[in-house]
Amino acid sequence: MAVRAPGAAHGDPPGPGPRTVPDAAGPGGTRPRLERMIRVLLADDEAMIRAGVRAILTTDPGIEVVAEAGDGHEAVELARLHRPDVAVLDIRMPRLDGLGAADALRHTLPDTAVVMLTTFSEDDYIARALGGGVGGFLLKSGDPRELIAGVRAVAAGGAALSPTVARRVIDTLGGERLTRAAAARARLAPLTGREREVVSLLAAGCSNQEIAARMYVVEGTVKAHVSAVLGRLGLRNRVQLAILAHEAGLVGDDRGAGPGGPGA
Repeated sequence: MAVRAPGAAHGDPPGPGPRTVPDAAGPGGTRPRLERMIRVLLADDEAMIRAGVRAILTTDPGIEVVAEAGDGHEAVELARLHRPDVAVLDIRMPRLDGLGAADALRHTLPDTAVVMLTTFSEDDYIARALGGGVGGFLLKSGDPRELIAGVRAVAAGGAALSPTVARRVIDTLGGERLTRAAAARARLAPLTGREREVVSLLAAGCSNQEIAARMYVVEGTVKAHVSAVLGRLGLRNRVQLAILAHEAGLVGDDRGAGPGGPGA
C-alpha cells in the first residue's frame, strides 16, 4: 500500500511548494527569495529502507518527500498523481522492478528525473538501465550526503553517479579497460575545448546552473553545448555522456578551455 505525504489531496497533484529562504542583500541585511521545493517520490519494497531514505532527504529543507511506494507499479501510479521532480527507485522490487518503473516514467512523465538505488551485486541491472533515461546511480551503503547531492543534481538537470558505481558500470560494460578508455578518448577527441570542459563538469555531477557559473556563461549556453554533444556522439542522455567521460578519464581533466579560452 502506497503511503501519501500528510495533507496531500487525493486525486489532484499538489502544486510545487516554493519556500522563502534568506538571501544576502548586502552588508547588514537579508531579503527573502523563493526557492522551489524539490518534490521526491520514494519506491522500495523494504519499509525500513524507505524510512531511512526519507529521514535522510528531509534533513534538507529544500526537499519534500511527497509519496512512497512499495513496488514499481505503485511508484508509477503515484508519480502520475503527484508528478514529482525526482523518483528515487530501488532496482529490485516486486510486480514491477525499478528498471520497468523508470522506463514507464520516461515515456509518461519525461520531466521526472530518476535516481536508482543499487548494491554491489546488481551490475547487470545498472548496465541495462544506462539506456533507459536514468539520471543517477547511488549506493544504498553510500554517504547520506551523496544521496541529497544526487537528488539535487538530477533535479537541476545533472547526472548523479556514485564514483564506485561509475567504476563498476565501466567494468561491467565489457571489454578490456584500456581498450575502452582509448575508444572513449577517440570518441571525445572531436569536441572543442569548451565542450570538453562542459562534459568534464557534467560527469563530475555539476548541474547546468553550476556549470554555467563555473564557466561564466548563461545556462542556455550550457544546455546548447550538452544537446550538441549528445547529438554528435549519438548518446541518449546525460548519464551515458558521464559514463563515457569517466571511461575516457575526462573527469577532473583540466585540458578543456577555461572561461574565455579556445573553443568557446
